[in-house]
Amino acid sequence: MLKMLRRDFFISKCTAATLFFSNFVKCSDAPPFWYAATIAALNTEFTKNNTIIMKKAILSTILATAALTATAQNPYLPLWEFIPDGEPYVFDDPDHPDKKRVYIYGSHDVLREYYCGRDQVVWSAPVDDLTQWRFDGVIFRLTHDRDGNLINKDGDVLYAPDVCETRDDSGRRVYYLYPNVQSDERGSAVARNYRPDGPFEVCNWSSDNPRRTVGPIAFDPAAFVDDDGRAYAYWGFGRSMACELDPATMATPKPGTSVVEDMITGFQDSVTFNKIYRFFEASSIRKIKDKYVFIYSRFTNEGEDGLPMSNYTLAYCYSNSPLGPWTYGGTLIDGRGKEHRPDGTTVATACPYGNTHGSICEINGKWWLFYHRQCGTTEYNRQAVVAPINVEVMEGQNGYVRISEAEFTSEGFKTEGLDPYQEYQAGIACYFTGPEGARQEYPYVHYSGSHSEVNYVFSKKEQVINQKWQSPANYPYEKIKSLPDPYDKKYSLCPMVNNTPGSVFGYKYYNFSLTYGKKNLSLLLDIVPEHGGTIDVFLDRPSEQEGGVLLASATVKSGAKPHTLTLATDRLQHYNGKHALFLRFRDGEKGKSVCRVNTLCFK
Repeated sequence: MLKMLRRDFFISKCTAATLFFSNFVKCSDAPPFWYAATIAALNTEFTKNNTIIMKKAILSTILATAALTATAQNPYLPLWEFIPDGEPYVFDDPDHPDKKRVYIYGSHDVLREYYCGRDQVVWSAPVDDLTQWRFDGVIFRLTHDRDGNLINKDGDVLYAPDVCETRDDSGRRVYYLYPNVQSDERGSAVARNYRPDGPFEVCNWSSDNPRRTVGPIAFDPAAFVDDDGRAYAYWGFGRSMACELDPATMATPKPGTSVVEDMITGFQDSVTFNKIYRFFEASSIRKIKDKYVFIYSRFTNEGEDGLPMSNYTLAYCYSNSPLGPWTYGGTLIDGRGKEHRPDGTTVATACPYGNTHGSICEINGKWWLFYHRQCGTTEYNRQAVVAPINVEVMEGQNGYVRISEAEFTSEGFKTEGLDPYQEYQAGIACYFTGPEGARQEYPYVHYSGSHSEVNYVFSKKEQVINQKWQSPANYPYEKIKSLPDPYDKKYSLCPMVNNTPGSVFGYKYYNFSLTYGKKNLSLLLDIVPEHGGTIDVFLDRPSEQEGGVLLASATVKSGAKPHTLTLATDRLQHYNGKHALFLRFRDGEKGKSVCRVNTLCFK
C-alpha cells in the first residue's frame, strides 16, 4: 500500500483588532487583515482502488469555516511558494458539491538547483473570491512500483502536469492527473482519483513490467475530454504531438488511431521553415464554444518585436477540430515585460530570460491567463501569476478566436489596481531594469541592477541543513503547517535588491482613486541601507524625460541601520485612477547597491 502525506492549510478568522494595530503602525487607513491561521495536517492513506481513508465530515466542517489572509496581487500565492506551469480548472468542490473552486495544478520548484520537484501540490480558491487561496496539500508522489516495491525513496522528479475530468460508467466524476514523470520507464504515467485534490494513484502500469507505465504520452502533457466524451492528449518538446485517447485507459491511443506527429510546426522546423507557430513546449488545450484552443510556449524569432529570440512567451492557435488543422492566433504573454518605446524601440522591463507555461480559464464570466514569472537569479524559482484577458469567438466553420495579449503587471486579480494603503513586499515589482541590462549564464541571470530576491520559509540555518531537498520528506511541510499565517511578511518575503545607481523598479498599477484628494500622503519604504545614494519616486513613467511625474526624493546614507524611509508625496493627491509607480536610484557608487527595499506602502 502506497502511503501519501497530505498537508492542508486552513485559516480561521481572528479578531480584527490585533491585525488592525499592526497595519495601523505604518499604513494608516490600511484595511485590516481579518484572518489568522489555523492549519491542519491530515494524514491520508489510499488503497489501490483510490479509496480515501479520512473523516470527510470533519474535513467538510473545517473547510466551511476556513479562509486564508486575503491576497490577490501577483504573485498570488505566498512568496515562499513556487508553483510554475499552472493549469487552472474550475471544478466542483468535493466537500460542498453546490459550490465550485478554481484549482491550480503545477510543478513544484523545491529542488533549488534543478527544475521542479519530487511532489506535486495543489492550491485552490472559491470562484466567488479569488483572494482566498488555500493549500490543499500533496496530490502526487511516485516512489513505489505497481507491486508496491520501492523505486526511489526520494521519488521521481515531476515536471509540468495537467488534469482532466470525466465520468465513469456510474456517472461519478473521475479526475485524471498527467504528472509528467521524468523517467524513461514511467514518463507516460497517468494517475486517477475521484477528487480534484487527490491524492492520485498511477492507473496505467504495464502488465509485463511492474516498474513501467504504458502509452505514448510524454513531456509536458495536456489532456482534454470533449463534450461527446471523446478524450485527447497533447505533449512534446520541440515537436508537437497528439492523439485521441482510449477512454478505457485514458493513457493509450484509441484503437484504430495513431499519434499525430508535428501537429503544429516546431521552432526548429527544417521542412517547411515555418516561422509562425514555432512550438517549443508547454502544451495546453481548451475548448471555447465550438473552437479548440491550443496554448503553448513559443520560441520567438530572432529580432521579433526588436528583441532576441526567447521561449519566455505563451502563444495560441485555434481549430474546428481537436487535432487540427490549426490557425495561429498570436501571443498571450511575453514574460520579459516587453515595452514599446516612443522612439520605436522595444525593451525588456523584467527578467529577459526564462521560460513560462500556463493556460486560460473563465471564472464567473471573466477570462484569465495563468502563467509564471522568474524570481531571483536562476530559472529554478518560478512563481504563479495571473492576468486578465479578453476572449472573442466567432462560431462556425469560418469562425475565429481572438484573445488579447496580456500585460505583465503586479496587479494579479486586483484589476482595479493595487491598494496604496496595503503594505506590499517590494519584490512583487513587475518592472525592473539596470544601467547595463542583464546577461545570462544559464541557468543564472546576472543583473546590473534591481531584481527580486528569493526567500524560502526556512531560516538561513535551516536552509543550509535542508539545502538540497532531495526528498519530499525534507520539504518543510511540518514547518509550513506551523506557520500562523502563510502570507505573513515574516515568512512571505521578497525584497528588491542590487539597487545600483541607474536602476529602476516599479509597479503596474496602483489604484490612486483611493488617495485622490487626500493631503499629507507619504510613501513608507522599509529599507536596509548599503552604499547609499538617492531614491526618486515617479508616477506613470520612470523619469521626467519619459513623461513621468516626480513625486518625491530622499537620500539614503551609506551604512545606516535598517529603518523606515518616509517620502512626502503630497503631489499624489491630484492624481486619480490607475497609475504606475516607479523607484529610481542615483548618486551612489557605480555598481554598488544604494539599499535593499523590503516593503512599501502609503500613509
